[in-house]
Amino acid sequence: MTPAAGCSPPRPFPHSVDVRLRWLTLTQGQPRSMVGMTTTRHFTVHHDGVTIPVSRGGTGRPLVLCPGLNSTQADLHELIELLRRDHDVVTFDLRGHGLAPAADRYSFDAFRSDLFAVLAESGPLGLPSPPLLVGYSLGADLAVTYASECPDAVAGLVLIDGANPLPEPFITEADLPEFRAMAEDPAMWREIERVRGTARQVLLGPRDILDLQLEMDVVRAGILDRYRKIDRPIHMIMSAAIAGDSTEGRAPRHNRLWRAGVDRLVRERPDTSATWLNTGHRLVFSHAREIAEIIRGVPHPADEVAS
Repeated sequence: MTPAAGCSPPRPFPHSVDVRLRWLTLTQGQPRSMVGMTTTRHFTVHHDGVTIPVSRGGTGRPLVLCPGLNSTQADLHELIELLRRDHDVVTFDLRGHGLAPAADRYSFDAFRSDLFAVLAESGPLGLPSPPLLVGYSLGADLAVTYASECPDAVAGLVLIDGANPLPEPFITEADLPEFRAMAEDPAMWREIERVRGTARQVLLGPRDILDLQLEMDVVRAGILDRYRKIDRPIHMIMSAAIAGDSTEGRAPRHNRLWRAGVDRLVRERPDTSATWLNTGHRLVFSHAREIAEIIRGVPHPADEVAS
């Protein structure tokens, strides 16, 4: 299959995308004799007026990890380090997150362009084969978008609590006040202010976050069509209690809706596998070891051919 326009190669954007190697570091405590195994390389990808910080480290089959909304490389460090034991991991910060600067737009398409820009450099960065593409939350939706447009550029997908083809909107008119309050939660913003200026910072405002959450309902309403264009293995790792474990309020409906979306996908694509974890949406932090083990067990296409 010939790669679709916008895949790598060729570069996905008509404007210049600049990649620069910034520095090399060794995993703390490791001897220099292990540099070939433990070196972490740090790059920047310049596109669309923003600078995307990229890191690469580990040994094994290539894997690209796309963070989600309000998550950074620094936040995901435990999962990243676990994955690097078995994978050559490339990861990055989305615009307005971590070491990436603020931007003038935070739409789904803007974040999509960040992932496409990073993956456009898989050739120059020397990935030996198409990577396993792993996305968390918003990052899962970005991963599906990329794979649907560039199916030959990935070996498979692991989608963590995102990219859910929901049968109806997650946020209804009745839910809006609660989601607006969540986006403006003083405790959350105190924590955001506390880490401002660090590798964990988030530069989006409450309105940016709520607008993106509403846009995600639109994206997920049509994402089943994107799944139909992907002929690579897909494994989903989902939270059984994305809205919490309360039996009152919005939680029961949202938890049922979350499971119904995955059931809908499995009916459409019976070869899609799913693992449910009895936790909430912060599963990448609370269950990093379990998630890394699941990803470690995802079959590699080359292994299937060999068998």
